[in-house]
Amino acid sequence: MGAGHHLHPWSLGLGPPLLAAAVGGVLRFVRLSEPRSLVFDETYYVKDAYSFLVSGYEREWPEDANASFNAGNPDILLSTPEYVVHPPVGKWMIAAGMALFGADNSFGWRFGAAATGTLTVLLVGLIAVRLFRSPLLGGVAGLLLAVDGHHLVHSRTSLLDVFLAFWIVAAFGALLLDRDDGRRRLARRLSAGAGGGPPAAGALVFGPWLLWRPWRLVAGVCLGLAVGTKWSALAFVAVFGLMTVLWDVGARRVAGISAWPTAGLLKDGVPAFFTVIPAAALAYLGSWSGWLRSADSYGRNWAQDNPSQEWGWLPDWLRSLAEYHRSAYTFHNGLSSDHTYEASAWTWLFMGRPTSFFYESSPLGVDGCTAESCSTAVTVLGNPLIWWAAALSLLVLLFAWIGRRDWRAGAVLAGVAAGYLPWFAYPERTTFFFYAVSFEPFLILALTWVLGLVLGRRTDSLPRRRAGAAAVAVFLLAAVLVSAFFLPVWTAETIPYSDWRLRMWMPSWI
Repeated sequence: MGAGHHLHPWSLGLGPPLLAAAVGGVLRFVRLSEPRSLVFDETYYVKDAYSFLVSGYEREWPEDANASFNAGNPDILLSTPEYVVHPPVGKWMIAAGMALFGADNSFGWRFGAAATGTLTVLLVGLIAVRLFRSPLLGGVAGLLLAVDGHHLVHSRTSLLDVFLAFWIVAAFGALLLDRDDGRRRLARRLSAGAGGGPPAAGALVFGPWLLWRPWRLVAGVCLGLAVGTKWSALAFVAVFGLMTVLWDVGARRVAGISAWPTAGLLKDGVPAFFTVIPAAALAYLGSWSGWLRSADSYGRNWAQDNPSQEWGWLPDWLRSLAEYHRSAYTFHNGLSSDHTYEASAWTWLFMGRPTSFFYESSPLGVDGCTAESCSTAVTVLGNPLIWWAAALSLLVLLFAWIGRRDWRAGAVLAGVAAGYLPWFAYPERTTFFFYAVSFEPFLILALTWVLGLVLGRRTDSLPRRRAGAAAVAVFLLAAVLVSAFFLPVWTAETIPYSDWRLRMWMPSWI
């Protein structure tokens, strides 16, 4: 075989994830323009993104802005700055799609979300290949995310959460690469210190420093951009930071370093902190460049109007930015207004109260309705088979992590914990099921893990492996068929009202 054969994506294990991403791309881009109006919180983020393109910061809109925007006339911005409470990264990513395809059409509004969602499908597939050392399971993970309605709706709607999920997944992938790279570096340094032979006894007390960790820098930047999308990503910074240090502590223990706890915390933990946190902080600060460079953005001149004896030594721009953050933090903490589709975090894993992004009814003959009454809906409703199976899979991973100390189970659980558990600390706050998309990729990885167990190992008997393959194939086929059934209420297809009700399995879904 020629050398070129080994560079083919399929031979590198990339084929199945790429195929899954292609499926995800088709589902996300076909009829992306529907509905041709701003839906749910697009009314904030799409218009803010357009404001970024025009002025670099958010400006206010007149009261009739949505009607004008939907009609293809977005150029009605007011000159006054607008107070917003979410950082800029996601809105800049929406703006990128509008810069490419125009702000006068819904495809342009949503291109950034669809492209980001498709890339997330690919990343999850590649991460699964790396975690499970199986291209097949990489394809399975990618396919499950590609066809799931929760992620699909986010990828077809320009809210911030799909961008948040992307940067979190990218950071996790970078830390996985850093884990492998760090272990290789540790082995080489120990071997070099012993002249190529077994490490000397003294070298095994603390082990070498491993200061240059480029993938950790990448992870830090991705985490900073995640926080620059939504502040809820701060939990991932803390959990992923702890996770990567524990990986290094474990690597030193496996390498035979006697003082591995101390060495791991000092020689790996401290450099990790001073690698990830500054990179994240700089990336986050850079995302505010439009606000910083604008003289008229909201609160930009607060420090000049509020001199301080205590903090006056700080630059005015930093004091103004800090005050803006204090104000936004106070707003988030006090967010407790009632909403029709609010959902407690306790209900998320079981989809107790999905969020309706869009619903419109039409009579016979209107908007393609062929029945007495029709419904057109965009509902943030996951594939029930995928979601409920993934929720049960978390129990399997918990046993694998506690019972067998499997680091892969711990890593996946860490992603779920960082995205899910913090919401229980704010029981009075208004929360929504669609927030769960930040940790959905880790639910998919948990389910993929269990499907891998069902497939079995290469050392299993042939009948066992055939039975496992058949079971997984049946599950995947069923998942795809369930997604096909729910697709109309994810993608704003006009269907008879009776068909819409047929898909609302629980009263709380309506």
